[in-house]
Amino acid sequence: MNIRVKKILKWSKRIILYPLIIIFLGFVIVLTITHMVIKPSNDRDWATDQSTLSYGDIHDNLITVHNVRNFTYTSKSDYASGYYDKTFDLNKIKKVYYIVEPFAGIPGSAHAFLSFEFEDDQFVAISVEIRKEKGETYNPIKGLLNQYELMYVIADEQDAIKLRSNYRKDLVYVYPAKTTKERMQKLFLDMIERANYLKDHPEFYHTLTNTCTTNIVRHINTIIPGRVPLFRLQILLPRDSDRLAYELGLIDTDLSFEDARDRYFINDRAIKYADSSDFSIKIRGSE
Repeated sequence: MNIRVKKILKWSKRIILYPLIIIFLGFVIVLTITHMVIKPSNDRDWATDQSTLSYGDIHDNLITVHNVRNFTYTSKSDYASGYYDKTFDLNKIKKVYYIVEPFAGIPGSAHAFLSFEFEDDQFVAISVEIRKEKGETYNPIKGLLNQYELMYVIADEQDAIKLRSNYRKDLVYVYPAKTTKERMQKLFLDMIERANYLKDHPEFYHTLTNTCTTNIVRHINTIIPGRVPLFRLQILLPRDSDRLAYELGLIDTDLSFEDARDRYFINDRAIKYADSSDFSIKIRGSE
């Protein structure tokens, strides 16, 4: 290769590299300014389905959850609003479920949340989400720039699961978690305390560090330090977070992973038993 060609290649690399550096530095500057200037708030013109925050009153083993969301949907965007209060006895907790909702169109993307089962067939889901203002939709870039607050949606499964499986038509997997009763109690209490904190101390969602999955991981690691590695691709892109949970021994099953994924896929049952009073029992394959 002659000297002239080498010089051309050298200068071409600089021409490509310098704009990339400038763009990166510009992004860092914008990110820094937004974090300094924009402050989280609970006082905005919220979308109707996320306008009301849930919280809990804690009295020993009894937790009264206020504003459990229970919307009745006719489509993914049309619904009748509804909330109720319910008291849960930590001594009656039975199971916790890890629920994964993969998204179509964005590789690796998904939503994940937990649901708790208590005696007498009581279920309540806790979902960490962006708190949308009216007209807003999710964008991962905006999620880096303090454009969404974070909220804990505490909801009836007839709302939280059926919305996703029956109306959004997303795939939904409901996995029983392998853990002890004491840890389930601590997990539920920790999530209620976090919801209470956010009610008075709003935070921003962050696409990398403050998401549905990173918050679930932090709750688990609060109870069992280091149980789930935070810096894993399946946490950032949670479509395969169920596989990670399986590999870590967090799914209560003796099946292979592929068989477990088939077993705990609930869409067909959710459609079949959409109007059943035992919806939560039926979607788990129990008659």
